[in-house]
Amino acid sequence: DPGEFHEVYIKASLPTCEHRDPKGLYRKARQGQIQEFTGIHSPYEPPQSPDVVVDTENMDVDACLGVLMSYVAEHFRLDRRG
Repeated sequence: DPGEFHEVYIKASLPTCEHRDPKGLYRKARQGQIQEFTGIHSPYEPPQSPDVVVDTENMDVDACLGVLMSYVAEHFRLDRRG
């Protein structure tokens, strides 16, 4: 349906996010260079009932993509026009 919202929770702990941070934003936040950074200065609250959860800490990339692709295939009609 137009405007329908699907909540996807990409699950990763704070240490995992900090470890994966290619731009060093978490480090900058911890040093005080960025204020109100989610997870450091302001709390992060995981969604209470997401439509789909992708657990990036316990699944490899292929498994994560599989979860997303299965969800999309189940909930969306993809029109392949060539």
